[in-house]
Amino acid sequence: MAKLEFFYDCSSPWTYLAFTKIEEVAHRHRADLVWKPILVGGLFNTVNPSVYESRAKPVPVKAKYYTKDLRDWANFYGIKIGNPTVFPVNSVKAMRGAFVAHEHNLISRYSRRVFESYWGDNRDISQDDVLRDIVRQVGLDEKEYFAKIGSEEYKAKLRANTEELIERGGFGSPTMFVEGSMFFGNDRLPLVEHALSS
Repeated sequence: MAKLEFFYDCSSPWTYLAFTKIEEVAHRHRADLVWKPILVGGLFNTVNPSVYESRAKPVPVKAKYYTKDLRDWANFYGIKIGNPTVFPVNSVKAMRGAFVAHEHNLISRYSRRVFESYWGDNRDISQDDVLRDIVRQVGLDEKEYFAKIGSEEYKAKLRANTEELIERGGFGSPTMFVEGSMFFGNDRLPLVEHALSS
């Protein structure tokens, strides 16, 4: 069975797109899907600061096309991606929470609700009350969830995945690996499928 690793942060709209298809891709090719929550800001700060520069000084024509491109992809996938009031968002708590969800075999359901809450419902996923609603909706225990995401152990888990991706040459989200070969971005999913079928 091939291994498909999915490094992701729910604060990225392009990652939301890839997320909606990654399980289908893994299932179609009988691949072992390995969830790898990360903090994309850690990548930007360490290896890809140009992201901040492009946000501060966007190229107007490129920014206009970016908006159209994202809207086209969202329509193609049949999902809602809006313009969150809070952007960029601090996703650190939400991404630590993915580890808690994973322990209960709820990482897919949990991540979907985080993506939908932020990108679809314009809810600030850095806020405890928003996370509390998500936790209730997916069936996690609130006390366990908040205790764990505030602990050093779960902070370390998120750091470890982020550092692993940096060490393996990653610079953003989503990043996927098929048997060690790296693919970056939602639009690389066809190449991921090709690698899985080879």
